[in-house]
Amino acid sequence: IAEEKEMSSEAMTNMMELGLFTGQRQYENFSRFKEFLPKSRMSASPVPFEFPEGRWAALPDSYDFDGAIRSTHDFLEQTDTSAVFVLQDGKVRHELYRLSGGRDVQWISWSVAKSFVSTLVGIALAEGHIRDLTDTISDYVPVDKGSAYDGVSIKDVLQMSSGARWNEDYNDPESDVFRLGATMAGAMTLDTFVATMAAQAAPGTVCRYNSGDTQALGAMLVRATGRSLTDYMHEKLCVPLGFEADSLWLVDPAGMEMAFAGLNMTARDFAKLGELYRNGGRWNGQQIIPESWVTASIRADAPHLQPGKPILADHPLELGYGYQWWLPAGSRGEFTAMGIYNQLVFVDPSRDVVIVKLSANPAYGTSMEEHTNRENETIALLRAISA
Repeated sequence: IAEEKEMSSEAMTNMMELGLFTGQRQYENFSRFKEFLPKSRMSASPVPFEFPEGRWAALPDSYDFDGAIRSTHDFLEQTDTSAVFVLQDGKVRHELYRLSGGRDVQWISWSVAKSFVSTLVGIALAEGHIRDLTDTISDYVPVDKGSAYDGVSIKDVLQMSSGARWNEDYNDPESDVFRLGATMAGAMTLDTFVATMAAQAAPGTVCRYNSGDTQALGAMLVRATGRSLTDYMHEKLCVPLGFEADSLWLVDPAGMEMAFAGLNMTARDFAKLGELYRNGGRWNGQQIIPESWVTASIRADAPHLQPGKPILADHPLELGYGYQWWLPAGSRGEFTAMGIYNQLVFVDPSRDVVIVKLSANPAYGTSMEEHTNRENETIALLRAISA
């Protein structure tokens, strides 16, 4: 597994010219981040797993959102959707690729990567690399005294409840999430960024969506296991789940993975994480991750984690939060990994359904409102597909 740590000035220029969150169309770029930034590579499984084909099912022509009937075709067009991959009971019911998508295309996950990092934390805990979720991040990761992760429990960080000062406003070029992204240009390392973040609230009291929390979890995994995220994920997920294609992690100039957003994979391989969790952590008869971890991961176990309580850039969300998984409101027990520009791995265990949607919604981040970001509407569509 080779790490490519050099980035040419031409590649950085290309990266800066992408114009994220400006309304520019991005679908041609989201499979090309491996050309813009350094990366590490996880090779495909030596025994790739291909989902069996089920009875073909057309997507619904329409869905209900906010009291109105909306067109599925129009939504896919407007959000520059490149892939919709639907499983039911582990069988392929629908597979659609558009624009720059394709079965073999590695698409950037953005924050879908957070749910993979959570999975690796669960595996490391089961293997004894992490002693307990009550341990603090600073037990494993060197941080500045009094900074955001000094004395904060792993569980609070998993639940985006670290209390760190953070602004995840994609429409504000001065926000913390933009500063975190700038580390990829070499302004500082990702590890230094984590070590120096400032505290704001008492841990375990407010769920404030914070990409820095996931980067802290990534740093903890590297320290706890003595291995890179790339190496650990390749052994613990890519190989046993039968990933069909190579996967990539974007890395900073020091070689640290961009844990919060830098995973690049195919739609079919993204779906394998959803299918693993739908089956309580089991895969082909093997318990990859403890069932107890899956159960805890997809449960909002405190008042500040319930739907309507998590905060994204000072906007309350109509979703609950678990261990780096989003929890739609309702009684069906759905859960989803979700990233900017409408990337989702959506699981409806009540119907045995897993759906991957990969998109490049051009309006995303031009405001922090639903009418541009369309995250609740995306869930409404996926619920209609599941039904």
